[in-house]
Formats: sequence, C-alpha cells, structure tokens
Amino acid sequence: MQKTVDSAMVSSPVVDFSIHTNTTAEHVVVAVVGLGYVGLPTAVALRQAGHRIVGIDVSARRLDAIRRGEVELLSEECEALSRHLEGDGFVLTEQMQALDAADVVLVCVPTPIDQQLQPDPRILREACAAVVRHARPGQTLVLTSTTYVGTTRELLVQPLARRGLDVGEDVFVAFSPERIDPGVEGHEQLGTPRVMGGVTEACAERAEAVLAHTCKHVHRVSSPEAAEMVKLYENTFRAVNIALAFEMAEACQAYQLDPVEVTDGAATKPYGFLAHYPSAGVGGHCIGVDPYYLLGPLRERGRPALLAEEALRKVSGRPRHIAWRAHELLTRSGRPLKDARVLLVGASYKPGVADTREAPAVEIIERLRAEGAHVDYYDPLVPSLTIDGDTLHGVRVDLRGDGPNIGRGETVKVGSYDLAILATLHPGHDYGWIARCPAVLDCTYRTPGGKTRYLP
Repeated sequence: MQKTVDSAMVSSPVVDFSIHTNTTAEHVVVAVVGLGYVGLPTAVALRQAGHRIVGIDVSARRLDAIRRGEVELLSEECEALSRHLEGDGFVLTEQMQALDAADVVLVCVPTPIDQQLQPDPRILREACAAVVRHARPGQTLVLTSTTYVGTTRELLVQPLARRGLDVGEDVFVAFSPERIDPGVEGHEQLGTPRVMGGVTEACAERAEAVLAHTCKHVHRVSSPEAAEMVKLYENTFRAVNIALAFEMAEACQAYQLDPVEVTDGAATKPYGFLAHYPSAGVGGHCIGVDPYYLLGPLRERGRPALLAEEALRKVSGRPRHIAWRAHELLTRSGRPLKDARVLLVGASYKPGVADTREAPAVEIIERLRAEGAHVDYYDPLVPSLTIDGDTLHGVRVDLRGDGPNIGRGETVKVGSYDLAILATLHPGHDYGWIARCPAVLDCTYRTPGGKTRYLP
C-alpha cells in the first residue's frame, strides 16, 4: 500500500500520517528534504503539477520565513507559494518521520566546504541517513545536492542494501543535480533541461516521471556517477572561465583597456567563445564551492586537476585582490588605512538576491577592517551582516537634499568616504548617488564611477 498525508496535518503542528490505496497523481506524496534555494522552488513546481508536498527542513526559522513569504523566489513562484500555503497539500515540518508518508523523496540539502576549502558533506550524510532509516518498498529516492562522484551509491544504495532493500526492485534511486539560477527570471527552473542518472533502468523511469514536472526536459545519463560528474564539470567549467575573466581584466588594465568592451567584442564570435565577465569575486553555493567536491577526491586518488586547482586559487583570491587594490588606492591618496572611511556597495553575492553566503563583500570588509579601516556597507536587500562575530547594519545614503534617503540604518553622506567599492548593484534601485562619491573602485566594470573611477 502507498502512504499519504492526512489533510489534518496542514493546520496541525503535530503531523498525522495515514495510509490509503489511492494511486491517482494528485495523491502522490513528494517529500522535499531541505527547503533552501533549490528545495523550495522544486517543491512549488511539483505542487503546481498536482503532487502533494511535504517540505522538511530542520530549521524552524527557515520554515517560519517560508510561511511569511520571506523567501528568494521568482515572482511567479512567490505567488504560487502563497496559494499553496493557504490551501491543501503543501505541508511544512521539521519532522523527519514525515518521510514515512512519502512516495517520492528529493534530497536538496546544502553541501558546503570548510575553512580549509575541503568538502564538508556532514549535512548531506545526516539527511541521507534519515532517508534510509525511513525508506520503505515502493519509494523513489532522488539525490539533487551537488557532491562528489560516488555519493549516491555510498549514502543511499549501499545503506539501503544493508537494510535488505533491493534498489531497482524494492526502492528506486537516482541522482539529478539542480540547475537553479536564483533571482534570474530568464533562467527559471521550468525552462531549463535537467540531467538524471538512475541506478537501474527502472530507477531512471521512476525518477524521470517526477522530475519531468520540474524542468523543460530530462536528459538521462547512464549512471548516478555520470550525473554527479556532469554537475561538477558544469561548475568547474564556470570557475575556470571566471578565473580567466579576472586574469584578462588585469591584462586589459595593463593596456588601459575596458575589459567589458573587450569581452563584448569577443562574444560576437558565433562559435567557440562563451562570455564571462570580471567582478568582485564569486559567491553563493555553487561556483566557488562545488568544484572542491571534484578536486579534493581527485587529489586523494593521486590524479590532481591542476588547471582547475589553479583556477580555484584565482577565484578564491579575488576578494583579497580587491582589498589589496583598495589599500593601494587609499595609500596612494595619502590616507593611512587606520584613518580611512570606506563604503562597500552591495553585500550579497549577486544582483537581485539577498543571499550573502560566500559573498566576496564579506571577505573584503573583513580584510579592510583588520587593517584598521572604518567600513560601512550599503545594500537595499541586506539589512545586516555578521562580520567577525559583529553585527553590521547597512547604512542609509543621504543625497544632500537632492532625493530620498536610501537604506535602512544610520544615514551617511557619501562625500564623507575616502573610497566606495562597488561589489554588487541590484536591478530596480537607483544608484545615481554613486556619482557624488569622491573615489570609486568599480568592481562591476560597468558604471561611470564617482568623481574619480578606478578599476580592480
């Protein structure tokens, strides 16, 4: 018999699971483990397709934010989430026992790296262990978290076998990495193809039947290992090319050329070139993190990927380079760093989102503060930041009576800063006041700057 979720669980803090034999599509229960930037839009897409959803996240704070609608989703996804929260068939819980009611389980938890840039899969291991404990015959289990090659067999297939569950007969297991670009309307999940590798043909068929509702097309590969490598290749490719973009920007500076103009020119070639642009650095939970799940295991096998390793050093060192460049400009202006006032513009890792995970702005602020500079930040999407254990609040910008104040915290005059560092500019916000800044280090490479403009 299949298990489903009793409608009473929608409004009750104690989840009640009941069993029934209805097999129609609207009674297929999908448990999504991890409701971050991947799990939540995936849950919304599956509910839109008619599946009943049990969203599981160990963070009560995250669940409360979802209930309030304080989440980073595309506008259509936000509207859909609001409707589903008010209706039936979309349940949020911290209880892993909710897995008992699921016909399909999607694991969408983060896979971070540690301070030594080594993979830290503890969250994933705990989530998979819970999935295995609650697994029952008939379930389809799909791992979506970016991870090292071999994870699906190590954390799902082998433990399931030890429980006496035959993958491909009793339960069905696949790996299908996410391809979500937060905050970018043109890259919505439903318009993007998705790669999937099943342990067996039956596993692939079961997984594809569900995943087809979350994407434009499901591209099957021969195994979970192939799908795991696909994701690592994708993001390592981007990291290598971003590192090259940083290097080319520095080369352009040596010739006093505009790297954006040069890149745009190269991008007119209709084949063989994919444009990547320089910035303040790489943040978020993909490009600056995922490749280490390839590089670490390869080095342990005695087969280091030297080109990719060098590219990651360039990428991870970019915020340090920006801080050094700011130090150089302040010193050149005759301002000792301990007396300098710096305004960092944009604390999130990319335009249009409030996510500050691995954001280059955080490291830039940390480095400049460590050298004695007074650093404030402005970001209309990020009200506060934690830096070295301290809570910093974003400032408001005083346009000297020429317009409204911008920001949330203390009101400041842009003319009082010795240097403004432009890290991230969000669409839909007026940054005209930047022109009033005495000196600007433009890490976006795209603004006219202030009274004086410098590039990294």
